[in-house]
Amino acid sequence: MPRTSTRLTFAVLATGAGVFAMLQSLIAPALPTVQHALHTSQSTATWVMTAYLLSASVFTPILGRVGDLIGKKRTLVAVLVIVTIGCLLAALAPTIGVLIVARVVQGIGGALFPLSFGIIRDEFAPSEVSGSISNLSAVIAAGGGVGIVAAGPIVTALDYRWLFWLPVGIVAVTTLIALRYVPESPRRAEGRVNWLGAVLLSGWLVALLLPLSQASHWGWGSGRAIGLFVAAAALFALWLFAEARSHSPLIDLRIMRLPAVWTTNAAALLFGAGMYAIWSFLPGFVQTPSSAGYGFGASVTAAGLLMLPMLIAMFCSGVLSGRLEPVLGAKKLLIAGSALGAIACGFLALWHDQQWQVAFAAGVFGLGIGLAFASMANLIVGSVPAEQTGAATGMNANIRTIGGSIGAALTSVLVTSRLQPSGLPYASGYTHGFSLLALLCLAAALAALLVPVQRAGRISGTPRASSDVPRTEPEAVAPGARS
Repeated sequence: MPRTSTRLTFAVLATGAGVFAMLQSLIAPALPTVQHALHTSQSTATWVMTAYLLSASVFTPILGRVGDLIGKKRTLVAVLVIVTIGCLLAALAPTIGVLIVARVVQGIGGALFPLSFGIIRDEFAPSEVSGSISNLSAVIAAGGGVGIVAAGPIVTALDYRWLFWLPVGIVAVTTLIALRYVPESPRRAEGRVNWLGAVLLSGWLVALLLPLSQASHWGWGSGRAIGLFVAAAALFALWLFAEARSHSPLIDLRIMRLPAVWTTNAAALLFGAGMYAIWSFLPGFVQTPSSAGYGFGASVTAAGLLMLPMLIAMFCSGVLSGRLEPVLGAKKLLIAGSALGAIACGFLALWHDQQWQVAFAAGVFGLGIGLAFASMANLIVGSVPAEQTGAATGMNANIRTIGGSIGAALTSVLVTSRLQPSGLPYASGYTHGFSLLALLCLAAALAALLVPVQRAGRISGTPRASSDVPRTEPEAVAPGARS
């Protein structure tokens, strides 16, 4: 099969990853519609989001590692096929149970992120890798914003099922193009899939994220929540022990201990907490009737339009970061992105009485998301051996998701701890929530300060800070662009 232009390869990767990112947020604004159409309760409908979150968290690092071992292109095509099937099943789902199963299948697509980063590192010229990763990160970030903005118009003009019918066609075509034109990665990691590590990783992730996402319904002090948190801690300890003793670990803990990796992951955890909470709670804030003393009574479509500045800003800043990274370095961009997130949340805590204030803050936060997404990916990719790219970037995405679950759970506690007689939260709940998110983003900026200074401007096959990274053989220089 002839190799093709890296531009086509990038277009395929960006389409697949962008659609998956869109699926993360596309259904959230339509949950009330889904609940009514499928005749289910609100608590059951939330499992449409929870199932997707749990599935993506489990499969992102596992399939990232599988791609490192058996080939990233092969794994990418398989994942695209699975996402297509998941979207088709969701579009046809006659009951809420089938829709939840479909969302589990769709969540497997989380592996598209680490696989795409790995293919870029393997196939693109060293001078193109940093900019391409930044551009892909911008698409991923913008995809989540597109979901929030597009959900309302799609549901209003068509039907909620078209939230899945549209991705079916896009991902199916992308799969065919990927099968024909995306080259197979020349690098393979040695070893095999550590299934014990995969089971333990899945166990502690589910045990941690499930109570975080459901505690508002169960109660933080309920036996289910406490029991699962205890189980998560025990399974996490067992996972660390098993991975440390394995000759072929699923996630090489020595990689995770690299200074550039653990500090970037710490920033990802904290920034993810702020980012996902903003995505979750800001649309609800603007949709609150003004009779509550705040909010604008916006429709789902109008709420999405207020988030449009965030979408535009995150895409533009993500693309711009690829031009700035060779000059400033990814560390400074991560600090700047986290700081912008803190400024935006602080602004919202103080000023949220006018729609333009919310739109302005959303735009500032979008600038931060674009810079942070791109810089985190570049820091991870530039700090680990090529054969560990999938597993390392998969864990970084996972840690960001875990942070998002924690941030959303904490914000939910603050927002809903005191309710008005009407059942709506008081304005002070949102003020405290936005203040917390500002502190979390500020903490992310402080964590980013700990990232070791690295030479800006180039990512090649050799890690920048890898003196203690296990190496099985010398790495080849990343292949140049093929036209």
